[in-house]
Formats: sequence, structure tokens, C-alpha cells
Amino acid sequence: MTGTRVLTALVLIPIVIGIVLFTPTWVVAIALAIITILALWEYFALGEAIGHRAYRLWTSFCALLLIAQIACSSSSTAAGRWFSHSYLQADVSSSFFHESPFHLFAALTSPLSLLFLFVLGLTVLTLYTRRPLVESLSSAGISASGFLLVAFPLSFAVRLHAISSNGPRVLFFALVITWAADTTAYFVGRAIGKHPLAPHISPKKTWEGAIGGLAGSLIAAYVFHFWLPISVPHLLAMATVGNVAGQMGDLLESACKRSAGVKDSGALLPGHGGVLDRIDALILCIPVIWYYLVLVNPAIVSR
Repeated sequence: MTGTRVLTALVLIPIVIGIVLFTPTWVVAIALAIITILALWEYFALGEAIGHRAYRLWTSFCALLLIAQIACSSSSTAAGRWFSHSYLQADVSSSFFHESPFHLFAALTSPLSLLFLFVLGLTVLTLYTRRPLVESLSSAGISASGFLLVAFPLSFAVRLHAISSNGPRVLFFALVITWAADTTAYFVGRAIGKHPLAPHISPKKTWEGAIGGLAGSLIAAYVFHFWLPISVPHLLAMATVGNVAGQMGDLLESACKRSAGVKDSGALLPGHGGVLDRIDALILCIPVIWYYLVLVNPAIVSR
């Protein structure tokens, strides 16, 4: 099993590195869209295991729209510069609708509008579906939770990649500290792990492994100060909050699997399980790092 796990990683990691570091944001968005759809359908399969059938196609469609909107509004493209300018310059005066059709278009295709579109679609499906009414609440609930817990946070990978000229390296930073945490937590936990971290959710995870994972993230973050124009204290802080968020994402996915009574979310990645198993920590790590940069260290955004 370990050999298969390592072989799969050796195949996938160079592909991921190549896409993140050497392709434009729109390529990253396409790759993320594929990953998001795969992760969503695995999540919905977990829901079906306990009798919750999602509105798969509608949720997937809205997830793709969200990623496309963020990619189009990226400041790294000419269309993105127009889009961002139109949206940011929009005001609520009466001239908004009459003098600025571009502003109107930008506002109607904002993430907030897409969220409303998703809710509106859920409403229509709930009222006019042929499914038994007894399933309405569970179908809407699993669809909404998939959109909010999987698609929405994953979309921040596109935001992070396009945040500045250093965006690709910052996104790579998020990936590396997560990979380092997974590796060190696994080996430290196996070697000296004795105190369960969350026994009711994931009995094999230990406090020793969690601390080892944090140490791995901090070491990886320190190495990045040779490559990223971010001070060591900020890198270490980003690694800390990213690691904690990542471990929470890992436990959240474990809770979903335990409620469904399965070991893995899927079997697409030999030795790793499903796509959701592989990206569970990144689902919360990436948005947390994006917010850290925007709120705590905004200087990096302008570089």
C-alpha cells in the first residue's frame, strides 16, 4: 500500500507543480474545475450512502460558473482587468443601470449573484422535482453543503494563483506545507503517536502526529523564505494557520466518511483513495492563506 501511495504521488506531484508554477491562471482554473467536480461527486456519493440524494448536475454547474467567474475576474488577464475595474467602480446610484451596462454585467455575474442563482435553482428543483417531498430537505441540504464545503473554498485556489505576480508561488507554498504536514504527521504518528486527537472521528490521528505535521509545515515555510518575498515571521504564521485549517479540513472529511460508513471517499487514486481524500486539507488551507495575505500582509498582493 505504501509503495502504491508513493508511486501515485510521484506521478501526480510533477503534474501539479507544472500546472501551478508554469501555466496561466485560466489553465489552473480548468484543472481546478475538473478536481472540484470529481470531489463534489465523491462528496455526493457519501451523502447517498446515508440516503441523501443531491441535485448533482445543478450544483456542479454552479460550481463551474463560480470558478469561471473568478478566473475571468482575475487581474492577470485583459478581460479580468476590465471585469475587476467595472465591478469595483460600480455604485448604487440611479445612473448605474442606465449609464454603465458593463458595471451591471459585472454585478450580475459576481460570486454573490452566483450564490443567489444557486439558491434560486435549489428552490425550483425542490418545488418541481419528481422526487418524493420527504427527500426535499435532504436533497437541498446535501447540495448546499457540497457547494459551500467543497466548491466554494476550493475556488480560492484560483484567487490565490492570481493574487499577484507571486501568486503561483504562494499557491505552491500552500500545497507544499500541506504535503509536508501530511508526510511528517504520518511518520511521527506511527512512530510515537499515543494520544488520540479526535477518537470519535479518526481514531488513528494523534496529537503527536498533529504536532509533527505542524513542525513539517513550519520547516517547509522557512525554506520558502529563499524564494518568496515574504518575511520569515509571516511565512511561519501563514504555515501555522494554514496547517491548523488543513487539519480541520482533514477531520471534517473524516467525519463525513465515518457518517457514511466508508474508509475512503473514492478509489480514483491508488493508495490514496479518492480525490476528496487527497485534497481535504487544502479545502480550508488555501482560503485561510488567501485571507491572511489580504488582511494581514496585503503588501504581497500589490507585487
